[in-house]
Amino acid sequence: MQPTATVLVYSDDSNTREQVRLAAGRRPAPDVPAVEFVECATPAAVLTEMDRGGIDVCVFDGEAVPMGGMGLCRQIKDEVFECPPVLLLIARPQDAWLATWSRADAAVTLPVDPVEFAGSLAALLRRKRLLSA
Repeated sequence: MQPTATVLVYSDDSNTREQVRLAAGRRPAPDVPAVEFVECATPAAVLTEMDRGGIDVCVFDGEAVPMGGMGLCRQIKDEVFECPPVLLLIARPQDAWLATWSRADAAVTLPVDPVEFAGSLAALLRRKRLLSA
């Protein structure tokens, strides 16, 4: 049996977290591991989980409050050794430059499009697997 990948999902909005879970499904692509989710509604919870380790990919809501996913992404990229890749959920395609500023590895727009999201998540999981090999 193939191991699972752990995906941390940060959003203060439970509906956004649910959209992410539903879009990814149990396995975002046939050639990547099944995923299990760790959901966080606060930046403090994200930092606690990052300290624990074992996160393969992060999905951050750029529109989250009180701290948006872009700022949080930039923070963990600076502070977490061997930081996992981050998929950023952005409000508009025009916000892609902010995703670049935040050092996100990929970005997709809200509301979550299942095909686009699953493809981006699978690409990050593949990259993580190649880097870990």
